[in-house]
Amino acid sequence: MPVATTPPHRHARGRSARPGGLRRAAHRLLTLVAAAAVGAGMLAAPAYAEPSVDEIEAAIDQKWRQLEPTIEQYNKVRAQLKSNTKKAADLEKKIQPLALETELAMDRVGDLAARYYISGPSQDIGALLLTAKPDTLTEQLTLLDRLAANERRQLQGVTRVREKYDAEKRKLDTLIATQTKQQTELAAKKKQIDVDIKKLEASMPVTTVKTEKCPTINGVVSEAARTAIRTACAQVGDPYVWGATGPNSFDCSGLTQYAYKAAGIHLTHFTGAQWKEGKAIPRSEARPGDLVFFFADLSHVGLYLGNDKMVHAPRASKPVNVSSINTMPVAGFRRPG
Repeated sequence: MPVATTPPHRHARGRSARPGGLRRAAHRLLTLVAAAAVGAGMLAAPAYAEPSVDEIEAAIDQKWRQLEPTIEQYNKVRAQLKSNTKKAADLEKKIQPLALETELAMDRVGDLAARYYISGPSQDIGALLLTAKPDTLTEQLTLLDRLAANERRQLQGVTRVREKYDAEKRKLDTLIATQTKQQTELAAKKKQIDVDIKKLEASMPVTTVKTEKCPTINGVVSEAARTAIRTACAQVGDPYVWGATGPNSFDCSGLTQYAYKAAGIHLTHFTGAQWKEGKAIPRSEARPGDLVFFFADLSHVGLYLGNDKMVHAPRASKPVNVSSINTMPVAGFRRPG
């Protein structure tokens, strides 16, 4: 007996009517697309590139451009503050005797009036009055007023001068307070920029050697080489003295011995021995920190800095310096340690 079946077109309508099925299918499709994208590197996070030495140097230069005007402004304010503080101290010295003179003059006027009105004129005033032969009390009072007026004029003169000095000192005190605040703010700004510069310098790659007296050197792989370079560069300017091994004067092999001694590597104070104590390196593979020897008899040695530069103790009357290795015939390179 035949079994009734649902027509195909009704099955299709039934499936398309289920939105949950569509969402699940879309989710599976998105998952597959995302997985493919990750596999292809499309959704990978962008790689962070460390700043190069040149970029760090440029940032330090920019900070220095901010710092130098701040330093000069700080110097200007400090010089002005020092000058104005001295002026204020000088005015204070002038004000003190004027203040005393004002006080004494006021005392004299007050005392003169008090003595007359309480106990009558003193003998001195009485003598003056008798000499003048006044006829009435009014004339006596007039004479007393004249004496008091003279005291008042002196007092007013002193007071005017004192007020002038006081006004000048108030201006100076206000200026000093302003400049003191400016100095504090500039010092704080300078300190912050110094901190920023130190952070930038600390961000230099480990393989970069930055010293005050030598060029910045990149790609110094060995810690011993970094120490030797810093030590040798710190001696730039020290005099050449035959047979000297530091710390204040050197000959050529004395400088290289001193530099590597700081790195914990012993070298003999003799170019011929140092040639044998190091590993032979072709010039094409020479790295900063290697020793570079000159002349067929190996009579001179320097510490290689890369880019055909070295730090060395050249000869009498020429101090330790940085120079090209191409000024003398190169005999070869050796790597200590």
